[in-house]
Amino acid sequence: MRVLFIDIDTLRPDHMGCYGYHRNTTPNIDKIAEAGTRFTNYYTSDAPCLPSRAALISGMFGFRNGVVGHGGTAADRRLTGEARGFTDNVDDGCFHNIFRKAGLHTVSISSFPERHSAWWFNAGLNETYNVGKFGLESGEEVIPVAIDWLNRKGAEDDWYLHVHLWDPHTPYRAPENFGDPFKDEPIVDWITDDVFKHHQKHVGPHSIMETGMYSDDLGGDFPRQPGMCQTKEELAQFLNGYDTGILYSDFLIGQIIDKLKKMNIYENTAIIITSDHGENMGELGIYAEHGTADHATCHIPMIIKWPGMQKNAVDDGLHYNLDLLPTLANIMNVKKEEYWDGESFSESLRIGENQGRPHLIISQNAHVCQRSARFDDWLYIRTYHDGYHLFEKEMLFNLKDDPYEQKNRSSEKAEVCEKAAKIILDWQDDQMMKDPTNRDPMWTVMSEGGPEHSKTNLNAYLLRLEATGRSEGAQILRNRYNHRSK
Repeated sequence: MRVLFIDIDTLRPDHMGCYGYHRNTTPNIDKIAEAGTRFTNYYTSDAPCLPSRAALISGMFGFRNGVVGHGGTAADRRLTGEARGFTDNVDDGCFHNIFRKAGLHTVSISSFPERHSAWWFNAGLNETYNVGKFGLESGEEVIPVAIDWLNRKGAEDDWYLHVHLWDPHTPYRAPENFGDPFKDEPIVDWITDDVFKHHQKHVGPHSIMETGMYSDDLGGDFPRQPGMCQTKEELAQFLNGYDTGILYSDFLIGQIIDKLKKMNIYENTAIIITSDHGENMGELGIYAEHGTADHATCHIPMIIKWPGMQKNAVDDGLHYNLDLLPTLANIMNVKKEEYWDGESFSESLRIGENQGRPHLIISQNAHVCQRSARFDDWLYIRTYHDGYHLFEKEMLFNLKDDPYEQKNRSSEKAEVCEKAAKIILDWQDDQMMKDPTNRDPMWTVMSEGGPEHSKTNLNAYLLRLEATGRSEGAQILRNRYNHRSK
């Protein structure tokens, strides 16, 4: 058995051809999707990067594994404590280790553990490779490591290879010699002139006026990502930068696929393609960031080609990224751990059975503090710390009619909000009952001064807002966060 896990950072599904995008960004991935199952309602339970992979690897919500943020106490995995044995059962039952339990040699090519001091990510791996650029490397440095490993060991049986590409991640940095493949193609049509002007008035980090978070200065090394967009031409350049990163990742994946085919092992190799989170590209007024508990940030692709299972299939059920662990454990006949929060969807892969959940809870505590309920056509977002975006406490969007989250319907749909709030409350109760000694890590984040990426010089940002025609928003921020701006 051979398993290739392709982990493409910051990849949102609706910018992929197989998910209906109007640009040809993923020709190689599209072919893999035709040979397997494509999941259309797949979400990370916890965003962004560090919390998402903590959930995937542990099989537990961030609420229980403790990792929900990018700094402070809630960026470290919760200690098992008194119940810990000679080894930690969270490492013993982790994602990578199920492959080893199934008899596979396990390998990862990723700088993620170093970038986030998340060394638990390496549990269960026989070999690890890190090109040493802290997540700022181009895939042209990663793929040769993968090809070299395949040359040396790929012909052997029973291996698992994790390949991590960062290229769609902000700042957008596909190599200059890759060209500008989408220069003459239209951008998305929902960002009209009026929407664009409205977004230029947005208050909050990673607006279109400061794509470098709180500033328009990206250091001059990333020409594909303008620091701010004052014209639609600059907006097109910006969107093209993201899409080019996706196409470049697909181009690199094509090299791995060609290698597998030359080795005559492609057909019998299982391939999984997914991401840790998506990317807001105008939703909620945010660009080039994955900083909310919304559809744009938390909706991720999942494509699984598994020998002997469904081909050219589509699954529309609601699933979490942490559901993958019990799913693959079931397929490979590895014992399910009782502490996992995930639910297997293996029968969807085998026979197309709908094993989706009735609803999902998605969380973000690195840029904002939000919990959201995803059910039916609805996305309900409850905000506890707005990360300086001036969000309302409750936001409700009908994703069927409004996939880009333009119209907050909370004031006219009180009954839907009540249902969603109860879903979140019941979920929180369920997590606490699993271990009443735990503290909700979201409140740990709040008690330590708020999300890591909101711990900035607020006064400097207020001055920038005033200098760029957003004085009204600056005053609202002063009133709301007066204790931070002194």
